[in-house]
Amino acid sequence: MSDIILQGILYDEKSSYQKGPALAPPLIREALQSGSSNRFSEDQTDTGSDRVTDRGDFEVAEYFDIETITKKHLEQGARVLTLGGDHSITYPILRAFHEKFPKLDILHIDAHADLYDQYEGDPHSHACPFARIMENGLAERLVQVGIRTLNPHQAEQAQKFGVEMHPMSKLNLDKIPKFSNPLYISLDLDGLDPAYAPGVSHHEPGGLTSRQVIDLIRGLDARVVGADIVEYNPNRDFQQMTAYLAAKLAKELLARMLQ
Repeated sequence: MSDIILQGILYDEKSSYQKGPALAPPLIREALQSGSSNRFSEDQTDTGSDRVTDRGDFEVAEYFDIETITKKHLEQGARVLTLGGDHSITYPILRAFHEKFPKLDILHIDAHADLYDQYEGDPHSHACPFARIMENGLAERLVQVGIRTLNPHQAEQAQKFGVEMHPMSKLNLDKIPKFSNPLYISLDLDGLDPAYAPGVSHHEPGGLTSRQVIDLIRGLDARVVGADIVEYNPNRDFQQMTAYLAAKLAKELLARMLQ
C-alpha cells in the first residue's frame, strides 16, 4: 500500500479573474518527472519511490466530485497530495480529510486570505474556501503566511474565525508555530513573489521567495498528512519557471509527508 497518493484535479471553474489552473496538473507532473533534475528532496528523501503512487488527473463534472475523489484515495490508507486547479478545490478536499482527521490544523501559504463570505455571488469561489472550511469546523487552527491583500471584510472574517495571520509586512518565519494536530498544507503559488512564480493569475508583488517557502516547509514541527499546490496558470508562465517551482515544492512536501 502506498504511503502517499498524488492526484491531479483539473478544475478552475471557480476562478474569478482568469482561467488556466485546470491545465496545470499534467505540466507540474511533467516537470516533476523531467530528466533535468531528479526526484530527491533537499534532505535526500526519494520522492520517486514506490511509497508514492500517482493516480493521475481527474476531470471534475460537479464541484463536490472533488470530495468524492479525495475520499476514495484517503480510504486506501494513504495521505494525499493534490495538484490543482484553482484554490476552490481545497474546501471539498478538506471535507474529505475531516472524516479521517477530525482534529486538523492548516498552514495556508498565499498572497490572499481567501476568507470572503462570498465573492461575485459565489460562496464557493476560489476567494472563499477558508471561510467555508472554518465555519464548518474542518480545522482546529488556520495559520496563514504571506498575506498581502487584506481588506476590511477579510480582516473581520479572520478575527471571527481566530485566524493566526503572518502577513508579508510583518513576516518573521521564526514565529511560525508548532502544530500539535495533524497538519494540512495549502500552497497557493501566488504566495510567492511573481519574480519567482510568474505563472499565476494574480500577480501580487512583495511576496515570499522560493527559498523562504522551501525552508518553511522543511522546518515545520508537525505531522504533515496532506497538502495541495494550487493556482498555477500555465497561460501566464515564462519558460516553465512556475511549473518547475511547483515540482520543486511538491518534492519538499512529499518529503515532509513521508517523514
